[in-house]
Amino acid sequence: MAERAARRGETATLPLFPLQTVLLPEVHLPLHIFEPRYRQLTIDLVTDTVPGREFGVIAIRGSLVREIETLDHVHPVGCTALLREAKRLPDGRFDVVTTGKRRFRLLDIDTQAAPYLVGTVEWIPDEPMPDGSAEAAARLSSVARTAHERYCESAWDHEDWHVPPEDAATEALAYLLSADCLLPLEDRQQLLEETHPLRRLRIVCRMLTREAGFLGMLRAVPAPPADLTEPASLN
Repeated sequence: MAERAARRGETATLPLFPLQTVLLPEVHLPLHIFEPRYRQLTIDLVTDTVPGREFGVIAIRGSLVREIETLDHVHPVGCTALLREAKRLPDGRFDVVTTGKRRFRLLDIDTQAAPYLVGTVEWIPDEPMPDGSAEAAARLSSVARTAHERYCESAWDHEDWHVPPEDAATEALAYLLSADCLLPLEDRQQLLEETHPLRRLRIVCRMLTREAGFLGMLRAVPAPPADLTEPASLN
């Protein structure tokens, strides 16, 4: 799929993979594919039947939803996943690695066009950074990185978290800082839907500061990311 289609207001058709998690741009997401419909999606991605090896990940609303049929069953904004690696297992399942690419607003769901769900989406680019914002961006980036370090030092052993590269783009930094942190789905969805890079940095800073405070008060730490189960699809 060409990057030209990422302009605001343009629409596209995407295969959809509903999950009980939020995928953020620039963040890696490994998946274990076991359901027949999504095995077929993986085959279609690998063989370029679906061009560009790109599909849409959209978060499910609530744990009681058993089958995705309407827009009310999922959050309105999702993120495309680019298939990076796919390993087919002897029984036909797949282990895949994906990376979040670009945000979209889901306009319609088609349950009949393919074995898996297909959506009509509208691309959501970021708002442009205002002129003269470089100093504010640098200051916010530093504060947000400090909040991330405080959270991770409270939560993980050092080998279980990573510092984003110093040259990470301001637009991507909030996503990268949240990648190692167990933020609630609603928080991750808020970050995904925010289109102003500086507001997004302020939001992630508040979230990480809040979560670090919780960890300190509870005197408990969550399980390391590698020990957590993969996000589940209900389809």
